[in-house]
Amino acid sequence: MELRSNKVTEVTEMGQGNDTIKGRKWEQVSERERYKIEGYLKIKMSAKEIAEELGRDRRTIEREIARGMTIQRDYEYREREVYLADVGQRKHEEAASNKGRGLKIGHDHKLAEHIENKIKNEKYSPDAVIGEIKAKGLEFETTICTKTLYNYIDTGIFLNISNKDLPVKREGKKRGYKRVRKVALHNTKGRSIEERSEEIENREEYGHWEMDCVEGSGKGCLLVMTERKSRKELIFKLPAKSQSSVQAVLNRLERKHKGRFKEIFRSITMDNGSEFLAMESLERSCLKPGKRRTTCYYAHPYSAYERGSNETANKLIRRFVPKGFNIDKLSDRDVMRIERWMNNYPHRIFGYKTANDMTA
Repeated sequence: MELRSNKVTEVTEMGQGNDTIKGRKWEQVSERERYKIEGYLKIKMSAKEIAEELGRDRRTIEREIARGMTIQRDYEYREREVYLADVGQRKHEEAASNKGRGLKIGHDHKLAEHIENKIKNEKYSPDAVIGEIKAKGLEFETTICTKTLYNYIDTGIFLNISNKDLPVKREGKKRGYKRVRKVALHNTKGRSIEERSEEIENREEYGHWEMDCVEGSGKGCLLVMTERKSRKELIFKLPAKSQSSVQAVLNRLERKHKGRFKEIFRSITMDNGSEFLAMESLERSCLKPGKRRTTCYYAHPYSAYERGSNETANKLIRRFVPKGFNIDKLSDRDVMRIERWMNNYPHRIFGYKTANDMTA
């Protein structure tokens, strides 16, 4: 992607700091130019100055500098980061040998930067990046598919992202599921998922939720609620993984929504964790004594796939809260930021619309 124009370029002012360089014919940075860049950096020239000297785009020079950076030690074993032309040339040759035919992404730096930002900073998957571009009609010079993007990342085409930045590597063959036991021995009084209506099973009606907890290294945890039809997410930080903490969240939601609570939370499906076993307390209204505010269902033991939407949501949350992370350190603002990100994340199943789009 280190490409340039052979023709005289025309710089058009588009506003402060927004120059565009027009040119049609492009070629890669040469080995001779890499040694010039190394020399210019030694005399403290900036990337912008080097670009002007070589007749290159500034972003091309910045990318080349990033490619050729390496750590060197002096005689006192002090480390410093420097650009070496031979390092840049070696990485260029390795990428060239891996890429095969010409890259579709070509000299489209704008698309490359968009992809790198979405994956590196906004924690999108490659499929979500490509899907959102199509769904929103974002325009770039070139178009690539999800498979091509994965291949580019695999072969190290991008300077700022690699497979280490992907939340989950490309999916292989999905494993089969086998139910281990039909009844949870410690929850024989819980209402089984087998009693759910067809409307719940088919996701035809809004208001049916799945619920689970995401744990870390501290006492606190996150209560995650996923609406089955829209994939709307609600996330709450609990001081402890306990029945009283879960019940307190539902009480708070009922006080907030009052009479609309039964419409918004028609049912909740969860696993057989100890924090969810007080079914009657979870269902009982805190505003209307003796009345049921929702209906609870319990999945079969060792059958997380029966709460598939919830499990997918938990994987998304792990991009921000990896296993072993102390959830006690999360502020309410941090939790709200994760929830907002999830509700604005594009889903393939909705044609890359978000949960917010589906509930608008």
